[in-house]
Amino acid sequence: MGLDMYACTLREAPASPVDFKAEEVSELHYWRKHPNLHGWMERLYREKGGTDPDFNCVNLQLTAEDLDRLEAAIRNRTLPPTSGFFFGASDGSESDDDLAFVAKAREALAAGLSVFYSSWW
Repeated sequence: MGLDMYACTLREAPASPVDFKAEEVSELHYWRKHPNLHGWMERLYREKGGTDPDFNCVNLQLTAEDLDRLEAAIRNRTLPPTSGFFFGASDGSESDDDLAFVAKAREALAAGLSVFYSSWW
């Protein structure tokens, strides 16, 4: 058990930026036990109106603006310290992988796809 985190793409924009159903998705990126990134995503989820109390198994659309904000947080090392029973620990070594995700997500958006984040713990 543990925190599994996914970025996926959709061919069409979801009906809402949070808590939408996603079918026929393609996996874009995967992380295992990177709680600080998960905490950043949860804050964004709440900003966009998400209400799931656990932020578990819910979908969060990521826009170009969101990716800009995420990249800044990664580069400035300001992902929020986040903990949870199954989450493990972020140790700072994830930055290159996180930035690789941002680049792939931007390419997907440029290709007309929608990008979203989801997790399961």
